Amino acid sequence: MVKPFKVSPPKIINNPQEEEFQPMERGYYDNCTFKDCVITREDMDRMVFDQVVFNRVTFEGTDFTDIQLTDCIFNHCDLSNADLSKGSIHRVEFKQSRMIGLTIAESTLENVLFDNCQMNLSAFGYSKLKQVRFSECQLKNSDFYECKIQKLDLQNCVIDEANFTNSKLTGVDLTTCRFDRLQVSLESLQGCIVSAEQALGFARILGLEIKE
Repeated sequence: MVKPFKVSPPKIINNPQEEEFQPMERGYYDNCTFKDCVITREDMDRMVFDQVVFNRVTFEGTDFTDIQLTDCIFNHCDLSNADLSKGSIHRVEFKQSRMIGLTIAESTLENVLFDNCQMNLSAFGYSKLKQVRFSECQLKNSDFYECKIQKLDLQNCVIDEANFTNSKLTGVDLTTCRFDRLQVSLESLQGCIVSAEQALGFARILGLEIKE
């Protein structure tokens, strides 16, 4: 039996001051709250957010590559189609946010929670996932190709047609997740925890003929 793990929450001071977002050349923001606004990268080389709360914020445009998020909370935000590739994301919570088509490829995620998020068509390929939890998320057609997984928790998620090819799912429990089909390799499934019904489905995916 795989032991449950804890996702460390963001370390944020009490009630960080609300500020108006203003693009800055150095792109560093800390100890503040952004609310009901639109954030774009514009001409900034890099965006760094440290101990920042985002409430109903829209990330407009697509290029947020190399972003650094540490001790941040996103509440009811919209990051649809945003590109956070090669990002560094540590102790971050995404709650009830719209993240359809989000790209976080080639990124490092550690102690990250996705809670009740719309994440269909999201892409995590070649990322490192350590102590990451998805709870009640929509992850249809999401891509986890060749990810390095160390403690991944999927709770009551819809993961139909998700791609886990070449990603080892050892210790990952899929029993509460809903799907008709996944893209997986035989190596991916070694050590994965599934229900009896799901096991039959995987057998068919892998081309086995099941005799009744």
